[in-house]
Amino acid sequence: MPKKNLTNVKEFILLGFSNLPNLQGFLFGIFSVIYISILLGKSILLFVIKIDQALHTPMYFFLGNFSFLEICYTSVTLPRMLADLWTQKRTISFLACAVQAFSLYICGGAECLLLTVMAYDRYVAITMPLYYTLIMNHKVCVQLVVASWLTGVPIMIGQTYQIFSMNFCGPNKINHVFCDAPPLFPLACTNTYNIEVSVHVVALLFVTIPFVLILASYIKIITTIMKLPSTSGRSKAFSTCSSHLMVVCFFYGSGSIVYLQPKSSQSSASSKVLALFYTIVTPMFNPLIYSLRNKDVIAALGKLLPK
Repeated sequence: MPKKNLTNVKEFILLGFSNLPNLQGFLFGIFSVIYISILLGKSILLFVIKIDQALHTPMYFFLGNFSFLEICYTSVTLPRMLADLWTQKRTISFLACAVQAFSLYICGGAECLLLTVMAYDRYVAITMPLYYTLIMNHKVCVQLVVASWLTGVPIMIGQTYQIFSMNFCGPNKINHVFCDAPPLFPLACTNTYNIEVSVHVVALLFVTIPFVLILASYIKIITTIMKLPSTSGRSKAFSTCSSHLMVVCFFYGSGSIVYLQPKSSQSSASSKVLALFYTIVTPMFNPLIYSLRNKDVIAALGKLLPK
C-alpha cells in the first residue's frame, strides 16, 4: 500500500461481546461477580498467610506473591471489560491499548516464571528436605520473586514496541475482549510475518521452557515420593504438590493454545473463550484449589472464623 494512503489509527474499538446485544447486562453481572470473588478470594488468602505464623514458610511466601500477581493480572483486563459492557462505548486509545497489552504480557510472563519457582520450591522440599531451609532462605525467596517479575520486562518492552509500531491504516475494530497481539495482526497494513514469528518465539520462551522445567521437577518429585516408605508421607507430599500441578495445567493449557496454535486454526469465538479462561476463570478458582486441598490453609482459616 502506498505510504500516502496510510492513516494513523488513534483509537481502537474492542468488539468483545457486542455480537450478544441482549446479554450485555447479564455478562456485566457475571463478570462483576467473578471480579469481586477473585479480589475477595485472593485477599483472604493473602491475609491468612500474613497473620498466621505457621504459614510463614517459603511455600506460602510464593503462594502469597502468586495471589497478588493474579490480582494484578485480572485487574489488567476485567475492569476495562466491565466498563465496556456498562457504557457500550468500547473505544480504547492507541496508547491505552499498548499499555494494556504490555501489562498483560508482564503479568503473564511473571506468572509463568513464578509457577516455575513454586515447582522448584516443592522440588527442593521433597528431594532435599535436610537442606531445604538452607537453600530456600528468605533472601533467596525474595530474589526468585523479584527475578520472576523483572526477567521479562526488557523482552516485553521490545515485544510491545514491535506490535504497536506496525502500520494501522483504517480498520480499528479488535475482535477480542482486550488488546492482544493475535487479534491486532489482521488490522495491520504491512506484512506481519516477522512480528508474528517474534511473538511465537517469545511465547515459546515463556511457556515451553518453564513448562519443561516444571515437568522435569515433577518427574523427580514423583519418583522421590514413590520411594517414601510410609503411605501417610506419600499422601502428604502429593497433597502439597497436586494443587500447584492443577493450576499449572489450567494456565499453561489455555495460554499455549492461544499463543502457539497456527493462526489458520484460530477462531475469534474460541480465542475469546480461551483468553477469558486463562485471565479470569483460572485465577477465580485458584484460591479454592489451594485452600480446599491444603490442610494448613484450612487450619488457618479455622482459627480465624470464630474471630
